[in-house]
Amino acid sequence: MLNNFTIDTGAPRSVTGHFISGAIASSIVSSALNYQKYQKSEISKNQMIQDTLKMTVQGGIVTASAIATTNYIGEGKIMQAMTAMSIGAMGVYGTQKVYDKLELQVNKKRELENAK
Repeated sequence: MLNNFTIDTGAPRSVTGHFISGAIASSIVSSALNYQKYQKSEISKNQMIQDTLKMTVQGGIVTASAIATTNYIGEGKIMQAMTAMSIGAMGVYGTQKVYDKLELQVNKKRELENAK
């Protein structure tokens, strides 16, 4: 019964193309916001760059996931749509965890260098 549920979402759209579009849009927004924080000395130059890169990747993942989800909804494939949404959420979460680990390693390295 769920497979008969369809919404006209138009022609299927390119997930890859929208990943790139989402990454570009996120890059523009996050770089502008982070630059403003940098100018106010709220974050360092390194933090500005790292956060902008992280948000760029996450924005691409979210946009691609949203497009894939919409494509599946248009085909009446609700379970696949939910899967695409879940993959997008996990992609953002995973990206955050990777950046947290990298930041922890960088901070440990700095502490060791400063201790010398």
